[in-house]
Amino acid sequence: MADIIIIYDRSESDELGIKLTAERMGVDLGYLPFYKVAFGFEKDSFNFCSLGKDYSNALNDTRVVINRGQSKNRRVFAATIMESLGKQVVNPLGVEIACQSKIRSLLTFMAKGINIPKTVYVPCNVWEEKAVGGSLDNAEAIAGLIERQLGSDVVVKPDAGTHGRSVVLAMGHQELLETLRSIEPGITNPVGVVAQELVPKWFYDLRIIVSKEKRHSPHCEPVALVRGGFKDFRTNTFLGNMVAHVELPPAIRREAERCGAALAGDNPAWLIALDAMPRVHDKTVDDEELKRRFQDLEKPFARVTKAKADPDKKIDFQTYSRNVEKAYLDYKATDAYHFIQGVVSENLKKIADNVVFHEGNSCPEFWEQTRIIAGINVAAPLLRCAVSLLDG
Repeated sequence: MADIIIIYDRSESDELGIKLTAERMGVDLGYLPFYKVAFGFEKDSFNFCSLGKDYSNALNDTRVVINRGQSKNRRVFAATIMESLGKQVVNPLGVEIACQSKIRSLLTFMAKGINIPKTVYVPCNVWEEKAVGGSLDNAEAIAGLIERQLGSDVVVKPDAGTHGRSVVLAMGHQELLETLRSIEPGITNPVGVVAQELVPKWFYDLRIIVSKEKRHSPHCEPVALVRGGFKDFRTNTFLGNMVAHVELPPAIRREAERCGAALAGDNPAWLIALDAMPRVHDKTVDDEELKRRFQDLEKPFARVTKAKADPDKKIDFQTYSRNVEKAYLDYKATDAYHFIQGVVSENLKKIADNVVFHEGNSCPEFWEQTRIIAGINVAAPLLRCAVSLLDG
């Protein structure tokens, strides 16, 4: 078995991209499933197997594990198991735990003096079962606690959510009550309510990649992915918005490196995608002009979406990647893209000291958008982190 393995639920574009990149870099990379398998353990022994195959010996010979589980909770369990077996993990358990919870991430940033959005956490569930039967509605009390600090226009979000799911903008007291009453405890929001101020980010936010190899300082990639548009206040592309790229001013890069180091603590090697929002008070371009430009991008972006939907991508991944890359490059070549990218670049230079960091992602998607738009193949620094752990 290889010294470095990747564990994953399903082999999607990112995992296929890691495999392809490893081949190009000459890294011997093994693979183990982490879904329909069983990890059995007792004193001085363990086994790791699926219904059809025993992976115990292969895992025993492995030194470094790249953790690519799809869910935050599964990655925490994977890192816990692998580190208990003496394996070095990218990302390690400390990073996974820090990134699993928005509250934990934000408190970590706060302790380091990093600029964050004003946040309120109420450790009380909206609906509470009564001992005598029925349920108690705590919405009014929770709304009052939130409004006292943030006002009545707030963003309510799950503590461990992803892709913008269940993130709701509540405008006014009544909407806040309705939003709160729709919240039920679950995996993404186990206890209580998280609310944040509505940051005036104009039409875009940033996805910034920071990594650290063993015996090196944290490194922020010089280009960030821009998620933008007017389809939804949540700029995530899963919700219909689009992507661009921007060169990061040095001040933002330095702050991003501080964020990554704060989340990672003393861990020697890691890779984190940070989400950040600019505070924009002076708009340099009219919104209607921007909306027209985004509308001009809809047809080129639709061709990107069509290319990404190729059902044969796992059969011929290299052809799939070439087709997606061509569609994205045609999209980037449009006048509308260059106009929007220029607006973001000009704006970001003016407000470099007024960007808030609000989340860390320990398992970012990258093969399509980040690799082609921002020019960052996250698989490369991820593999370099793993290789650095083999030293000593």
